[in-house]
Amino acid sequence: MGATADTDRMRWQRETLEPALTKAPERAATFTTISGHPIHRLYTPEDLAALSAEADIAEPGRFPYTRGIHASGYAGKLWTMRQFAGFGTPQETNARYKALLAAGGTGLSVAFDLPTLMGRDPDHDLSLGEVGKCGVSIASLADMEALFEGIDLGAITTSMTINAPAAMIFAMYLVVAERQGVDWRQISGTIQNDILKEYIAQKEFIYPPRPSMRLVTDTFAFCTREVPRWNTISVSGYHIREAGATAIQELAFTLRDGIEYVQWGVEAGLDVDAFVPRISFFFNAHSDFFEEIAKYRAARRIWARVMRDRFGAKDERSWKLRFHTQTAGVSLTAQQPWNNVVRTAIQALSGVLGGTQSLHTNSLDEALALPTEEAATLALRTQQVLAFESGVTDHVDPFGGSYFVEALTREMEEGAIAYFDQIDAVGGMVAAIERGFPQNEIAEASYRLQQAIERREKTIVGVNDFVQREDTPIPTLYVDEQAAAAQLARLRDLRASRDQARVRGALDAMKAAAEGRDNLMPPILEAVRAYATLGEMCDALREVWGEYEEMAVI
Repeated sequence: MGATADTDRMRWQRETLEPALTKAPERAATFTTISGHPIHRLYTPEDLAALSAEADIAEPGRFPYTRGIHASGYAGKLWTMRQFAGFGTPQETNARYKALLAAGGTGLSVAFDLPTLMGRDPDHDLSLGEVGKCGVSIASLADMEALFEGIDLGAITTSMTINAPAAMIFAMYLVVAERQGVDWRQISGTIQNDILKEYIAQKEFIYPPRPSMRLVTDTFAFCTREVPRWNTISVSGYHIREAGATAIQELAFTLRDGIEYVQWGVEAGLDVDAFVPRISFFFNAHSDFFEEIAKYRAARRIWARVMRDRFGAKDERSWKLRFHTQTAGVSLTAQQPWNNVVRTAIQALSGVLGGTQSLHTNSLDEALALPTEEAATLALRTQQVLAFESGVTDHVDPFGGSYFVEALTREMEEGAIAYFDQIDAVGGMVAAIERGFPQNEIAEASYRLQQAIERREKTIVGVNDFVQREDTPIPTLYVDEQAAAAQLARLRDLRASRDQARVRGALDAMKAAAEGRDNLMPPILEAVRAYATLGEMCDALREVWGEYEEMAVI
């Protein structure tokens, strides 16, 4: 077959392509994806010669799940339309959630402000000017109660994008459910809880990597017993890609992070099939349409094989990679912001054709500010048009068997596994992070892409080509200092009204658990019930573990 295909390709080049090029030369000597991955002019059966239709591609719903984890795709159930939202006070964000649910949203996704992400209370010196600005401010159980007032936690799924203080925020959510009378065994959702990608990309860490990994594995163990439907971690490639990684780097570092979490869970004494089925993933949907589809398909195939062959998982739920997708925030431009609607639609389509289980579409104004309600609704409508008007949900994996997509999927897989080998050679992902390996790789890739944009080898419409002198201003959301003032007042009232002795005892119990080996979730839950603040709980662990200082990337 290879010789025939090669002959066919050579005949096509000689008889068809070369005469065409004399009349109309190609736009460039070579073509690459947005990640710089080379793209051939033509793909043929020869490019699939190393693949087995049965072992590598198979049918949807069958190992290694290249074509999807569900046999019927979206014909049986659509993806969850989950819009990331949060700003100002819990009361303001609560109103936005109710508006999104009324508009047809099927899940909530909480964006927290920077002080919350860093485990600081609103009255901390480092919180000045940041309270409620990039997400909602959550300082205590009282704030979490206000955030979900009137929203039945037993009837929705919630995703919470928080990492270093994830255990504390999750505990607040559990206590709200408890007070609503909702059985923990019935609630479902996701806590991001992915601390490794913070060291690699987003930089919102508190503690050193190794004690931070203990918080993660304690959450695994607790939820396996008490909250079995909850996704205990969302291993995130999104922020890795936003930091400038290529698609292969996003794929490799995300899946290798996942492998690291599994390894630490197993070493903590957990049965692989007891906790791995509740691990989910979170990928970026960037602008290179086919590269993104290939990335998702490769991710499923790699994860299935690693879980079965490396960890000996027997339950097929452990083999199936489930993932959420968010369109690429880094691709959005302040120039000609309406172009972002088009970018988002194309990116969302790649996520759908790649088989995502959940999707967030960015709003057109997010290069300028947090989205307005109108912009967020339009982003949700983009998903609904794809789901109900485009016809793309009527067929499972329509690109299965495509010479180009299958070849690109294989190349993605090979590139990721090559990175695995380098990381394994230094002792795993925690060790690689401590050496700065993934950080340096991403920095180099980001620099190369920026050079390509500045040389105009890659076109960003409205930025380095098709530029307009003036853009028509669009309305943007402004979060003023009233949100901070309201949160500071609530915090003062809380501290004046709570049982201080109970708070001190609960924080001491947290420190004792951190110094020992007991699971940290029970004392954290008790501190939450006592209305200890997020900053107080994080400070209790800072006293035991210290804070992490990042090494310089050279």
